[in-house]
Amino acid sequence: MFDQVLGLPAHPLIVHFAVVLTPLLALLSVAYAALPRLRPRLGWAVALLAVGSPAAVFAARQSGESLKAARFATAEGELATMIAAHQGFANPLLLSTLGLGVSALLLVLATTPARAAEGRTAVTPGTGGSDGTGGSGGSGGSGGSGGDRFGRATTVALSALTVVLALVAAYYVFQAGDSGARAVWE
Repeated sequence: MFDQVLGLPAHPLIVHFAVVLTPLLALLSVAYAALPRLRPRLGWAVALLAVGSPAAVFAARQSGESLKAARFATAEGELATMIAAHQGFANPLLLSTLGLGVSALLLVLATTPARAAEGRTAVTPGTGGSDGTGGSGGSGGSGGSGGDRFGRATTVALSALTVVLALVAAYYVFQAGDSGARAVWE
């Protein structure tokens, strides 16, 4: 399944999805975590990338194993060393991307219902927003970041975890891409 696409080795084709989607997931996840005012616009993209990026990395890893078995099983010397170095980044990249995807999805889940409720909550006639929120249902005009589903502390923790995992995934996607390019071009 991961061996060929239209008669060509699948890995060089599939890997492009991973090296594009993973940095996008990292970048948009950090923006989602750090900039609450952008959450209404970024939530759908973060959710899609949180699923698509790990799938692309998994497909790239599997296609790389197929390519190695089909064309480089008997590689020796410097080429074998370079392939091994490249392959060594596959599992850490997959695990960090999966972790980032789960963390980002949980962050979107933790914040989305609160934003949706804010948009639907209106000032009840006769109350004039006397609950101190101005009828927003949030935490006093914090740009759509209040009213977190699992509590503010959980959202802050998920945000911090998402940023750390984004940095880790970005590191590993760079290392995997760089080592793969060096194996091909050197």
